Amino acid sequence: MDGKVYIPRQAEETVLKRLKFFPATVLIGPRQVGKTSLVQAIRNQVEELSVYLDLERPRDLDTIDDLEQFTQQHQDHLVILDEIQRKPTLFPELRGIIDRYRRPGRFILLGSASLSLIRDTSESLAGRISIVELSGLDYREVNDYVSQQDHWLKGGFPDSLLSDSLEMSRLWRQDFLRTYLERDLRLLGLDADPVLLRRLFTMLAHLNGQTVVYSQLSKSLGINVKTLKRHLSFMEQAFLIRSLPPYSTNIGKRLVKSPKLYIRDTGIIHELLRIDSFDDLLGHPQVGASFESYVLEEIFSNLPEGLELFFYRTQGGAEVDLIVVDGFRVKSMVEIKVSPTASIGRGFYEVEKDLKPEKKFLATLTDDTPYTRKDGTQVIGVNDLNAIF
Repeated sequence: MDGKVYIPRQAEETVLKRLKFFPATVLIGPRQVGKTSLVQAIRNQVEELSVYLDLERPRDLDTIDDLEQFTQQHQDHLVILDEIQRKPTLFPELRGIIDRYRRPGRFILLGSASLSLIRDTSESLAGRISIVELSGLDYREVNDYVSQQDHWLKGGFPDSLLSDSLEMSRLWRQDFLRTYLERDLRLLGLDADPVLLRRLFTMLAHLNGQTVVYSQLSKSLGINVKTLKRHLSFMEQAFLIRSLPPYSTNIGKRLVKSPKLYIRDTGIIHELLRIDSFDDLLGHPQVGASFESYVLEEIFSNLPEGLELFFYRTQGGAEVDLIVVDGFRVKSMVEIKVSPTASIGRGFYEVEKDLKPEKKFLATLTDDTPYTRKDGTQVIGVNDLNAIF
């Protein structure tokens, strides 16, 4: 399949709704995830005229040197500014522009890093912007185009997933990694040796889904813990990794306090681990951890507002991969296994006694209709993950 094919995104509807209420909508997510393609599709759906500038182009960046004048000339246009991390002074300027002529849908801003990394916007644009995060293509968006095996193997970046061959997919991912580690993180302010960053990222692929021991990881890299945490923070805010916090309660148990770290895109995990095919993946020691990342990203990309995700583990070994929390209420607990016939450890049921969730699930690699085990655990595939909410 041609990698330039555009697949409609679930986020389109969200962005269109926000444009009807907020003066500015910010669409954030990693580079190459499809933000620009999504916005170009939205331009065809809105009534007003629009103007698009890519701030990575010197000419477009120069165009908004006088942002006040530019926006006055396009006062009734939808102004789209791509790669806003290239001009972090943008936000204070926008505040006055929006307040002088406030109407919904004036701006769409696209960024390849979290806003806290670009600039603290809580004061400058509070109440004036809405933030939408775009992740990789999830399986429910692409199940008419690719198999679940390909989606898990190649990951959710459009050009990797929709490539004509596995070889081209791997070449794309190799170039993506090189560009991010050698250029993009540096542009965001991370002054670090790209070779060291590559070693760190490869280590994270081997440690994917484990609770992080900062002292051991920093020692392996030859850097101090403070520097390690700074590097990891940058990677998280550039949407390369995700930390899953532990859930703590007042039940009097000794709980694990460190977060779990995951590389967000499974295609990137597999490239770092040099996994060449689906058969290689199924036989690899990291297959379970990779599938955990895969399911976790599917869940995060469809997580309703107000719900939070954690893992739970006691020092005594009772654990569950994921719990869904609504305030102080544990809605669901989820164990993630590749095989639907996998056994569930005793610790899972100990957690059930501790947390008393409303529902419990086993998320697996299956297209079968969901069913319930004798112990009340519901077995679901990726297409049915919304049941946990």
